Amino acid sequence: MKQQRLIAITIFLTCLFNFPILSLFNKANFILGIPIIYVYVFTVWLVGIIVVAVIAESKNVEDTTEHE
Repeated sequence: MKQQRLIAITIFLTCLFNFPILSLFNKANFILGIPIIYVYVFTVWLVGIIVVAVIAESKNVEDTTEHE
């Protein structure tokens, strides 16, 4: 189950870093003096790292149940 979640988040992050989505944020707008594309890329990257860390550190349901 954990491996399936990691594969799903990898596919999702790949889609978020692909051209059509990135082109939405490639504008001449700034947030606190930082171009919005940089804010988007680093925010998605940080959230992706956090989600992968939470998934990797979580215990599987099968790991917590004892087999009889």
